[in-house]
Amino acid sequence: MRALVDLGFIISNLRLCSMEDDGEITLMKERIVLGVAGMPGAGKGTIRETFQKMGYAAVVMGDEIREEAKRRKLKPTPENLGMIMLKLREEEGPAAVAKRCIPKMEKAKENVVVEGIRSLHEVDEFKKHFPNFTLIAIHASPETRFRRLFQRKRSDDPKGWETFMERDLRELSVGIGAAIATADKMIVNEGSKARLKRKTREVLKEVLGKWMK
Repeated sequence: MRALVDLGFIISNLRLCSMEDDGEITLMKERIVLGVAGMPGAGKGTIRETFQKMGYAAVVMGDEIREEAKRRKLKPTPENLGMIMLKLREEEGPAAVAKRCIPKMEKAKENVVVEGIRSLHEVDEFKKHFPNFTLIAIHASPETRFRRLFQRKRSDDPKGWETFMERDLRELSVGIGAAIATADKMIVNEGSKARLKRKTREVLKEVLGKWMK
């Protein structure tokens, strides 16, 4: 495990190496960007934190929504954040949140993990700017996700099953289902956090192998 952490950190800081025909190692200009998509409570944050510990810069798309709520002087409730998420896409286009995240991603000197992708429009927008983009989806059952969110008790987490289902339907309405279904890698997260971290490291190894071919 330690060796893989070191590998992730080295590649994160050196971007991506390639071997020329004469045996000389060069650095590719394009960084690796890892996108994470999943329904609320699936485990996106744990994946992002695991990559951060390997030296990846992190951008959380939900933070853009929370910042917008603050600008509009609204409390970060599930209803308010859901309304803003839909309103931004209505006003600025389906890739609005992705476009807001891109400047932060471009400023990062390291490889980047972006958490909270909700549509193929956002995937396409990221791919325009970052050719070495890989989408990782994480899945967990509604019952498992509800339990996690209820225990987490963040201000925007649902307090009951009805609010939870309303949030799920809102997420699905912007296209998150298509993003999850067409992801490059899929992780099923019905177990412990330690197991998820182990699966995340295995997926990272596969992704790095792809880009280093």
